[in-house]
Amino acid sequence: MARMGMVFDLKRCIGCNACVVGCKQENSLPDGVFFTRTLSEEYGVYPSVKRVYIPTLCNHCEDPPCEKVCPSGATYTRDDGIVMIDGDQCIGCSACAVACPYDARTQVTQESLEKGLYGTGELTPFEKDGYKRFTPGTMVKCDFCSQRVDAGLDPACVVTCPTDARIFGDLDDPDSKPSRLIRERGGRTPLADKNTRPKVYYVD
Repeated sequence: MARMGMVFDLKRCIGCNACVVGCKQENSLPDGVFFTRTLSEEYGVYPSVKRVYIPTLCNHCEDPPCEKVCPSGATYTRDDGIVMIDGDQCIGCSACAVACPYDARTQVTQESLEKGLYGTGELTPFEKDGYKRFTPGTMVKCDFCSQRVDAGLDPACVVTCPTDARIFGDLDDPDSKPSRLIRERGGRTPLADKNTRPKVYYVD
């Protein structure tokens, strides 16, 4: 069985946020809910100042603290390593959000589902159809677009990235593009000191 993961190439990310838009659309995310974000950091001293963009999402940890604290068993890890949430089992206690050191979980509220993306309360046909997947009060997060992965496709954020800054694939395959990047360019995981063993890596 493959062990799916992602590599962010910080030299390629231009901070365009196409990944964020693609994710919002693919997952019908309501206002205030994001499965991926692009942070930015400036460094240097004027006039030699530069900016680096830092994509973030759920890190699909090998040892996920969110799964350990979930009292209902709603959080679980698939055979391919993707950490999932079963919305039917989630009781909305937010223990997973507290345990996650990466701030990668969000609770869907009734208000966000009712007011819509434009804040008018008039939902578009796209929203009416897409919001059916959510239960108010439950927790949500990135699942690497598992429905796309199951169909043999890359996650939406990977497909929409215009610079190939997001690379997705099997970390157990030494010849996969993510594995080669990690090996050749010294890939590192976020907050390695937390010992969650993320399946998301950064290279620069």
